[in-house]
Amino acid sequence: MPVPNREEDGSQEEQVSSVVNQQSENEGAPTVNDLVVIDVEATELDLNHGRIGKLQNLEPLICLERLYLRWNLITKIENLDTLTTLVELELYDNQISKIENLDALVNLEILDLSFNRIKEIEGLDNLKKLQKLFLSSNKISHIKNLSHLENLNLLELGDNKIREIENLNGLTSLQYLYLGKNKITKIQNLDELVNLTCLSLQSNRLTVIENLENLKELTELYLSENGITKIENLNENTKLETLDLAQNKVKVIENVGHLKELTEFWMNNNEVSDWPTVERLSELDKLATKKNPVAEDPMYRRKLKLIAPSLTQIDATLCR
Repeated sequence: MPVPNREEDGSQEEQVSSVVNQQSENEGAPTVNDLVVIDVEATELDLNHGRIGKLQNLEPLICLERLYLRWNLITKIENLDTLTTLVELELYDNQISKIENLDALVNLEILDLSFNRIKEIEGLDNLKKLQKLFLSSNKISHIKNLSHLENLNLLELGDNKIREIENLNGLTSLQYLYLGKNKITKIQNLDELVNLTCLSLQSNRLTVIENLENLKELTELYLSENGITKIENLNENTKLETLDLAQNKVKVIENVGHLKELTEFWMNNNEVSDWPTVERLSELDKLATKKNPVAEDPMYRRKLKLIAPSLTQIDATLCR
């Protein structure tokens, strides 16, 4: 599953004058790092892997724009009211159970709360400038409280407990939507996402490709690891460049002839047994059809290359 590339940069650690280790006040709790920052002119601060248990002593950082707190022991979002210049906040892989106390961060553009214990999307009312929101690997069951985020262009909600695509109205700037590894049974309620270019719905419970006709800007569609039996309803998605249908139950390659921009087509682990259907893929650059009945042919790779001379990669192996 494709995920957003979140680069980690430790180059700003030298801007921290001191990080003091102190015993937690809670009896029997592990030792954590209580943060004491002296360099008030820091604009970026990387405190990943710091065993930090509490957000505190950040008040002097009135110039801070980027704060990285991945892989810590933080249980609550708090004491950030003075960081009004913050544009990026990473709290990936902590122990946070609630989105709260972010109202003062009116300039925030990127918020990463992936790999926490969050059950509900809330507390984002004042984040009007938010562009990227990462909430993967939490315990969220409903999509809600997002319609006011008119500048949001990326939403990551993979690996949660979501059963229905809902409440995405108003997100007309959204370009990237990641909903893989949930419990979604139907593609729906996407009509207003007219600028969407990437839709990821891998590892759900889908059986039909449907309701994508308004997504005319879509260039990447990821539907692997579902229960889809037929390629259909892509008539309006003529800008598709990547189509991932791996690990489904498709028997016939059809209804893709009009996708003239398609260069990557992932169809491995399906039930395609008929070579004539494969012959419809003559313009592709990358193709994956291994673990289909057609792949048992001893001349499999050679035949594919003859069908599609433009192929540079077959089943993740470069062509000679």
